[in-house]
Amino acid sequence: MATCFWLRSYWAPRLRRPPPPGRLLCPRAGGLGPPSGLAPSPAQLRCYAGGLAGLSAALLRTDSFVGGRWLPAAATFPVHDPASGAALGMVADCGVPEARAAVRAAYEAFCSWRAVSAKERSSLLRKWYDLMIKNKDDLAKIITAENGKPLKEAQSEIVYSALFLEWFSEEARRIYGDIIYTSAKDKRALVLKQPIGVAAVITPWNFPSAMITRKVGAALAAGCTVVVKPAEDTPFSALALAEILLHHAANSVKRVSLELGGLAPFIVFDSANVDQAVAGALASKFRNSGQVEKHVSDAVSKGATIVTGGKRHQFGKNFFEPTLLSNVTQDMLCSHEETFGPLAPVMKFDTEEEAIAIANATDVGLAGYFYSQDPAQIWRVAEQLEVGMVGVNEGLMSSVECPFGGVKQSGLGREGSKYGIDEYLELKYVCFGGL
Repeated sequence: MATCFWLRSYWAPRLRRPPPPGRLLCPRAGGLGPPSGLAPSPAQLRCYAGGLAGLSAALLRTDSFVGGRWLPAAATFPVHDPASGAALGMVADCGVPEARAAVRAAYEAFCSWRAVSAKERSSLLRKWYDLMIKNKDDLAKIITAENGKPLKEAQSEIVYSALFLEWFSEEARRIYGDIIYTSAKDKRALVLKQPIGVAAVITPWNFPSAMITRKVGAALAAGCTVVVKPAEDTPFSALALAEILLHHAANSVKRVSLELGGLAPFIVFDSANVDQAVAGALASKFRNSGQVEKHVSDAVSKGATIVTGGKRHQFGKNFFEPTLLSNVTQDMLCSHEETFGPLAPVMKFDTEEEAIAIANATDVGLAGYFYSQDPAQIWRVAEQLEVGMVGVNEGLMSSVECPFGGVKQSGLGREGSKYGIDEYLELKYVCFGGL
């Protein structure tokens, strides 16, 4: 098996992300994951300032893993705690030579890994799942230190991440082809599913653990080898997962599946249960925060009104107050760009048709949410929203058993579920004649 973890990329340029602010709200940002926590208290901030101190040294890797070895790079880059600004460590800064070495190692290992039985691949993924659960507290602390999300939310992410490995450990044994009965009596047709080869996986900072297991788990289950390029803001989480997999669980992209974010509408109709809608909005939209000031400033300059919030939080420069905007229009940035911040822009509508038109007036389509008690309306709106996932009277709909992905510019393919493994398989038609 070859799973290579390396940092930075000559084909994925370094884009510095502002440290994430408080974790109360993230409207219209496609925040689909485990239950979130609340913004940290001053006492929690003091706790976070400890960074990675006290964690298992075996999990705190700073080199890239290529060809079965941990390799230092010629250069390094710093990783900081976004809550306190403290330096967490220096991590290998990989470039063109390291990228080529990683792909070469994965390619050379592919022939042997694809020949491993489905049962053995299943067992390895199950072992990785078990080890993640065993080390969940330390893995969660690493996420909190480098990502900034509250510890409770980080712990939920680790469990959520591990569940993908458990799911794909089972799916590895359920990769079936087909027998096709043709019109010719002397022919038999088979359809085989085979691994595509080396998979290149690029993961974001907002779910540094779950975005790896959801992709890598499916690829390994299918029989592919993998090269992983984690977000440079959260490399320690990726390297800790590599250490667990490669040191404890293991004996030793040409095809692209992209989840590129979205701008998820959240619609509340007249018949909706408003209390449920508010709870759903808090759960699904006010999380995984990032930079928000630009969108607030733009909206206010174009006529929006700040109902509450609107400025940096007393916790420090990297935190922003949960903000509610009214009088929002479609020409504002927050209406057509993903905010990734604690911002709730509210737009009024008069008819169902108008609500759908507003929701679909964007070039992305990851997820959409709406609340209604009208059965006919539920079916109409669910079918007309131009998104890959729809939450009806539900603010948290992501699960390992269901397909995750969008339409339009929100990406290609699906992750999770029985469909997620298909991204790493190709079909082969075999025809037997003269029978």
